[in-house]
Parts: sequence; structure tokens; C-alpha cells
Amino acid sequence: MMEVIAKIVSAAMVSVFVQNAIFDRAFGSNVGIYASRKNSTVIGFTLGITAMTTLASIVSFFVDQAMLPTEFGWLFMPLIYSAVISVLYILGLLALWRFFPKIFRKIRKYVHLAIFNCTVIGALFLNSNYGSDIWSYIGYGFGTGIGFFLACFLLNIAHEKLDSDKIPRIFRGYPIMLVYIGVISLAFYALAGYTVDF
Repeated sequence: MMEVIAKIVSAAMVSVFVQNAIFDRAFGSNVGIYASRKNSTVIGFTLGITAMTTLASIVSFFVDQAMLPTEFGWLFMPLIYSAVISVLYILGLLALWRFFPKIFRKIRKYVHLAIFNCTVIGALFLNSNYGSDIWSYIGYGFGTGIGFFLACFLLNIAHEKLDSDKIPRIFRGYPIMLVYIGVISLAFYALAGYTVDF
């Protein structure tokens, strides 16, 4: 049991810090910037992305076991991953509509932004490359959602300061957030221990 927990935690820590969805791979940067504007949207988007990456990672493990060993299975993986995400999205919305109608009414306008973005499908592709067993798939999927929360939290903290009068008007908003993401990405690269070969 401890070995399973260690695999899940190890994969989650790698996906949170070393291969952060936004800061290392630039997956979902636009959704992260959008979600970071309000505290409530940070939590809502993070919960949606974490739930979807974790559930889709579990399903994609079994799909990968069946499709990747075949000769041309890798050709169909983008379509299959999109289908997995779509089915989970529809099932999740139906469950919310049936059992939690108040929550469904609040999130129905924005849930598609949290589910259909590069973070979710990117986590599935990275799982197929780095995942070895179901526990690493689960850890990597969960860690991707937590890494997205960390990135959105850092963007949320910086949002007020980066929207001040000290920033030139032409850079305010989206451009300065992209510059900020670039600077934080360099810090994450240093944390991961990347070296540049000249």
C-alpha cells in the first residue's frame, strides 16, 4: 500500500513542480489567465480541471493499454482522448443536472472552458509518454490539476500588482501576464535543474 501511495505522490509532485502545465508546458495559459481574475473562478476552474484530468487519466490508462501496442494506435490517440474527455464531460454535466441542479445552473456557462482545454488533453498525452502503471497515471492526472491551481494562484496574486498605473498602458492585462508567466517559467526551470547547452 505504501508503494502505491509513493507512486501516486511521486507522479503528482513531478507534474506539479517539474512539469507544471502552465509554467513548463504552457498548457492552458489562456484559461489560467482568465481563471485567475477572481478568487472564486480559480477554485472552480481548478476543481473542474483536477476532476477531469484525474478521471480521464484513469480511463486513458485502459485505452492506452489497448491501443498503443497496436501498429497504428498512436495515430488515433488524439481522437480517442477527445472522445474520452467528451464522454466524461457529458456524464458529469448530466450527474450535476440530476443531483445538484443549483451547482449546475452556476457553472453551465463556464464548465466547458475548464474541461476542453490544453491542460486536460495535454495531461493525457504526457501520461501516455511517462506513465507506467495506473497509479502513475492517477498521480500525474491529479498533480496536473494541482499544478494548474498553483499556477492560477500565483497569477491571481500578481493580477492586482500587474494591473497598476506603474505598468505602461500598452502592456496592461494579457501582455504583462504573459511576460509574468515567462519569468515564473524560468524560475520553475531553475527549480527542475535544467541546464542550457551552448
